[in-house]
Amino acid sequence: MSKVKDYSFPEGLHLLTRWQAGDDAARKEMTAFFDDAIAGNFDADFLTLTSPSCVHSTASVHMLGLSVLHDLYGIESWAYYNTDPYRYVRTNLAVSRLLGIHKFYMTWALYAFTCEPLGQQMMYPDRFPPGADPDAFLINKNNWQDLKTPDFTTGIPKTIDGILSATQELTGVPPLLQISAPYSLAADIYGQEPLLADVVSDPNTVNALLDHLGDEVLGPWMDHHFETFPDGWVELSDASGSPFFIGPDNCMQMSIRSIRHMLRDKPYADRVFDNNFRGDFVASAKKKDRRSRREVQTAEDASQEKLLELTDAKVSVNPVFIMRLEADKVNVSFYEQEAIKRNLPLTCGIGSPQIDRNSIEDIDATRISIREDARSFVESIKRVCESVDLPQDNHIGAPWPSHVYFEDINGLSHFELVEIILDELYKVDSINWPKLADS
Repeated sequence: MSKVKDYSFPEGLHLLTRWQAGDDAARKEMTAFFDDAIAGNFDADFLTLTSPSCVHSTASVHMLGLSVLHDLYGIESWAYYNTDPYRYVRTNLAVSRLLGIHKFYMTWALYAFTCEPLGQQMMYPDRFPPGADPDAFLINKNNWQDLKTPDFTTGIPKTIDGILSATQELTGVPPLLQISAPYSLAADIYGQEPLLADVVSDPNTVNALLDHLGDEVLGPWMDHHFETFPDGWVELSDASGSPFFIGPDNCMQMSIRSIRHMLRDKPYADRVFDNNFRGDFVASAKKKDRRSRREVQTAEDASQEKLLELTDAKVSVNPVFIMRLEADKVNVSFYEQEAIKRNLPLTCGIGSPQIDRNSIEDIDATRISIREDARSFVESIKRVCESVDLPQDNHIGAPWPSHVYFEDINGLSHFELVEIILDELYKVDSINWPKLADS
């Protein structure tokens, strides 16, 4: 029987690297490992949480889990996500252990899973996550008002409840429901291009659509979640409603406004957060011109004010932690300062393209730059941990992504780069915080 401890960092990553390269012996070893994981032989280990005294890592690994099960057992996308919650959860936990990830973070194809219960036509590739069919949108300008509350006791909502129940049983971590925020849900079932056109030409209708989705779909889904899991959390994702795609003003006035509308008077509002606005650099972008030095300084002050205004708005729908995603492209020092100022923990994202083996032109240069990035993230996170009020467990038992966060690790990820990043975490000194030192 396999033993999880035999694959502690970095041995598990080395096995994944050999498997990815097509090594037959590694594939056989992987099969034995996942046979044991799926059979429940590692369940006791999954209950062991990481140390609260260290800067830790979290990762979304469901796509890598799908790649592994498809290769080893021929399990395809629909069956992977929909048929066996314990196999799904154990696979994701085992993948996290192989990678050397410190803290479990259970994820799935959340954008697809949010629109499928409404009747949106879906596409399930054999070995990739599902998505909405871009040629068959569910609603349009004439019928969106007819969209009704789905049944949360069947289909995808029932599947998610099963995954959450299994995750809590196997890890002891509170259940985290991950669903789209109103704007991203609208983009999936109304269409990105029609929605963007209406953002410009008919913003009142867009806001009415977003409020309808919050009132009729997402709000009731959250109600169901907290009735089922009173100790649960909800993570909203809104990539389509981000500053990068619709600009900072529309993000604040449409995307974030609709979340606040949806959460009005909800008793659990402080356990709901949006984690996926991206592209903060848009708010601080500087235009090239020939203005005087004084005019340029005024413009720079205005861009900084816009970035702070956007940060205020983001914190209003995520009062739990400060997130710096790779696509934000703003120096981590800004987020460190904001986290300390607001007395919140800091999470720094590693974007999927940063570790995608098909996107790297110069691997030697990338090895250096990604280590420097990881080191700066770890240093900033450590300083924040030593400066803000934190619970005794430093959030290691919380279900949301914290500290260094791999936004997506999949079958095409470059595992050597993952190892370089994690190496910076494993070798850093313990957090110098009295509460943690006593734990």
